Amino acid sequence: MGENSKQISDASFETDVEKTSGLVLVDFWAEWCGPCRALGPTLEEVAGEMAGKVVVAKMNVDQNPGTPGKFGVRSIPTLVLFKDGKPVETKVGALPKQALIAWLEQHAAA
Repeated sequence: MGENSKQISDASFETDVEKTSGLVLVDFWAEWCGPCRALGPTLEEVAGEMAGKVVVAKMNVDQNPGTPGKFGVRSIPTLVLFKDGKPVETKVGALPKQALIAWLEQHAAA
C-alpha cells in the first residue's frame, strides 16, 4: 500500500468512510486484476496531490466481500466517491490521471 492512500476493510468501512466528513474515494480492487494494478500508482499520485481535499482508500474485494456487494460493485476496478459518508458517484475502469483529478475537483468544489 502506498503512503498516501489507506487500506480499509469491511470492518473499518463505517469508521473510515461513512463517518468521515469531506470526500473519500474508495477503490475496489484485487491483486489479480491487471487494470487495478495499473490504476494503483495513479491513485497514489492523486492521493498525494489532493491531500487535504480527498482521502483515497483501497478495499481488496477478495478479502472484504461484504462492502462491495452493498454498493453494487460488479467489476473492478470500481471507484466510488463518498461525500460526508454518502456515495455520490461511481466510475468503473481505470481512469487516466487527468480525468480522475478533474472528477475529484468537480466534487471538491461543489
